[in-house]
Formats: sequence, C-alpha cells, structure tokens
Amino acid sequence: MPQDSNAISLKPLYQQVRERLLLRLIDGDWVAGDVIPSEIQLAQELGVSQGTVRKALDEMVRDNILRRKQGRGTFVASSDDAEFVFQFFRIQPDDGDRVLPTSEVLSVRKERAAALVARLLEIDRGADTLRIDRVRSLNGRPVISETVVLVRALFPDFPAAADIPNNLYNLYAKRWGIRVGRTDERLRAGSATAEEAARLACVEGTPLLCIERVARDLGGTPVELRLSNCLTDGFHYAAG
Repeated sequence: MPQDSNAISLKPLYQQVRERLLLRLIDGDWVAGDVIPSEIQLAQELGVSQGTVRKALDEMVRDNILRRKQGRGTFVASSDDAEFVFQFFRIQPDDGDRVLPTSEVLSVRKERAAALVARLLEIDRGADTLRIDRVRSLNGRPVISETVVLVRALFPDFPAAADIPNNLYNLYAKRWGIRVGRTDERLRAGSATAEEAARLACVEGTPLLCIERVARDLGGTPVELRLSNCLTDGFHYAAG
C-alpha cells in the first residue's frame, strides 16, 4: 500500500479513507468478527463527511472485507464466510448452484523460487518457498489440479500435508494473521499433462482452463501464487 503522503493526497478522498481503514485492519485494531465504529463516529474521527465514509465502506463491503448486518452494524468479514470463499473460488457446475470444493493434499515441499515464481511473488530468484500440490473436487468429482506456492518466510511452521485444511486463506488469517485482500488472475487455455490426467481421471490432452492467481494481503504484498488447471466439461468459470 502506498505510504507517500503526496501520492495518497492525489487519490479521491473516499479512497484515502479506505486506505486508512485498511491500515487499521493490518495493524490488528479490528479483527474478523469485530463490529467497526459507526459511519458517524468514523466521519468525526477522520474529519470527513459521513457520505465519504459510507462510500469507502461500500467499496470494502463489495470487496468482501467488511459485512453489513441489518440492525447490527458493519463487521470485519471472516475468511471462512461462504461469500468470502466464493469471491475467490470461481469454478462452478454448469447445471447447479454454487458449490464449495473439497481438497486432497498430495504433497508439501520446500523449493527455491524459479524466475517466474520470483517475479510474480516479488521475491528474489532462489528465495525459499513452500509448494503445495493438491486436487480439488466438486460434488465428489476431481476437477482441479492445483499447485500453491508460498513465500516461506511469511509462513513459519507450516503444517504437514495431513493437517492442511481445505480453506487456505482462512488458515493464513487465523495462524499467521495474513488476510488476503485481493487477487490478480490470468486465464489461458491448456491441456492435461499425463500427471494432471491421472489426478483428474481424464485423458491426457483433455482441454483445461489454466488460472494463474497471485493473492495479496491487505497491504498489497504478494503472499501466494496459485496455479489451477481445471476441467471444463460440465463446469465453468463464474466471473461475477
């Protein structure tokens, strides 16, 4: 997140307010489940109008950082909320409602960052990373062959494969206080390698949707690279 005051001052006022509120989340002033002060209180504290605060909060609600509960106030969203999960998990069955995946972790190992990984995670080439390989299923069918790469220094004492939960973002938040604020994704067409075909119970060469995702914390620092190779026979990428 930019810290230069001149750079911040060029932004619309509501975005400056949003960044100040994000800093309070990063600093741990508010944690998941906390109710934040009212719009009036925040406006008085920050020296801006209530409308400016409301616009900043509206954007944070759209980004699933905050949740509004009628009659109760505005809360810091939890990373295990279904809406938070669906914000980042976009593969869904063609003929059904949104479904949360299950996961089978195949391996966890240490690796040195190759050039592409280093560039995407904004770390030095050869830096220590953790690589997690897993298969994700929808309605019992293997659909996604996935590799997750983490900046090892951010995640000390990472659990063994058998102890890794399905929801990694929730794990990051609860164990290391790292909350994913946004992701950058690139999509391309691909085809199943022999290894992916074995994982997904399909024929080698089967068309796949390949998703490259970089997850960033609330301050904008990359914390995770995720490479997901997805079957599209009966499934689609839900953009909204």
